[in-house]
Amino acid sequence: MSEDYILEMKNITKEFPGVKALDNVNFKVRRGEIHCLVGENGAGKSTLMKVLSGVWKYGTYTGDIVYDGEIQQFHTIADSEAKGIAIIYQELALFPELSVYENIYFGHEIMNGKQVDWNETIVKAYEMLQKVKLDVDPSIKVKHLNTGRQQLVEIAKALSKNCRLIIFDEPTSSLNEDDSENLLQLMKELREQGITCIMISHKLREVTAIADTITVLRDGTTICSLDAKTDDISEANIIKNMVGRSMENIYPPREKKEFGPVRLEIKNLTVENPETGREILHDVNINVRQGEIVGLQGLMGAGRTESALSIFGNPYKYKVKSGEVIIDGESHWFKSPKEAMNAGIAYVSEDRKGNGLVLIQDIKYNISLANLKELVNGWSLDENKEIVVANQFVKDINIRTPSVEQKVGNLSGGNQQKVQIAKWLFLKPKVLILDEPTRGIDVGAKFEIYSLMNKMVEEGMSIIMISSELPEVLGMSDRLYVMSEGYITGELTAEEATEEKVMKMAINSSSEE
Repeated sequence: MSEDYILEMKNITKEFPGVKALDNVNFKVRRGEIHCLVGENGAGKSTLMKVLSGVWKYGTYTGDIVYDGEIQQFHTIADSEAKGIAIIYQELALFPELSVYENIYFGHEIMNGKQVDWNETIVKAYEMLQKVKLDVDPSIKVKHLNTGRQQLVEIAKALSKNCRLIIFDEPTSSLNEDDSENLLQLMKELREQGITCIMISHKLREVTAIADTITVLRDGTTICSLDAKTDDISEANIIKNMVGRSMENIYPPREKKEFGPVRLEIKNLTVENPETGREILHDVNINVRQGEIVGLQGLMGAGRTESALSIFGNPYKYKVKSGEVIIDGESHWFKSPKEAMNAGIAYVSEDRKGNGLVLIQDIKYNISLANLKELVNGWSLDENKEIVVANQFVKDINIRTPSVEQKVGNLSGGNQQKVQIAKWLFLKPKVLILDEPTRGIDVGAKFEIYSLMNKMVEEGMSIIMISSELPEVLGMSDRLYVMSEGYITGELTAEEATEEKVMKMAINSSSEE
């Protein structure tokens, strides 16, 4: 008996200036399965899904989309939605100031004559929320929901359009473990209802746990499709197909571990939210030595990013009630990021697209941003020197680009992250704070970032690494602090740390310490 495929993408080729993003890709999805699409950044995953969803319209690529047995010609996203295809992006497309029910039915309103039937809209929105098991008042504004719940609103919006195939692009990249688990469980329930799911993800643990089929892309071509029932879908085999080689040690060993004196020390940091008056950090004490990687671990909302931002000149203007920053034995308190930068502290934001990079500008512009004074010649910018500096970083940290004049928004996530790191390395900092340094990037790019971190500390830099991926913190840290509800609840060396110990500390409250 032949397979029942809801989707077949045949010989899809898509080119951009200077690069062939998709090269004769073939991709087949069975009806009612969870099909995971994996590959390194730049492999073509998102481009392929944009072709499917009509973002890249018919005629801008070659090849055929066969959906429900018919060749399709999607010129807009509305065309694909009309056929029952929905895509949920990593960056959610919701209106924060509108209510949940307004968001769910935005663009396909329920009409009563020439007017929107708001009563029926609220009733139907409530039904959609029940389908995704989200127990909230449909009239609440979306901005009052956390990221996990907003993700569910996006899915409810897709279901309200009677979609039969949902594409999830990195759906758990911004979620905590509980919300991620809830979303994966919902995908299984959607499968039971006959809805087909395609998931793009770099989190291979989730992929192997949920996938019926896994397709691997590499350099814009289809490498293989693996059936979870009959093929080897171990992380090692997936990685081998993704990168074209086996990676026995995901966390590269450091050639030498030599720690100098304490480079940065934070003493008695207590901070409150000025809007609510609630303390968000309580008497935080941490330190990092020269040449050391110190991990900062904890559950979502534990206070990790708030600690980092308070160190980095407090750009969000939290109310600092007490605290002291000591660099190389000298006491400071920074009133702005500029003061922190002048003292040798750099901060790589977890939100590289929103806060870390200027996506509409090119690579050389972004790398220059944090240290323009190095490039000033008289009253003007030395553009030749700017190009030389940018090209050197492209070479040193392997930013894959045809030119330093390539717009950063056109780069893959992994290469965007390298540009953000290069921007701060150009400042030549003493202390580098990396907030979620590998979020949303593939295993190959992660390995390169880890190798770069090792190189930096071997050269004497100090690194504080914040990560929601516990194996990453354990694999890269020389020492780590655990936070819970704004308190430091534990300190462990690399030799002492285990997942069990860290998680126990991460769920402890201050009263137990």
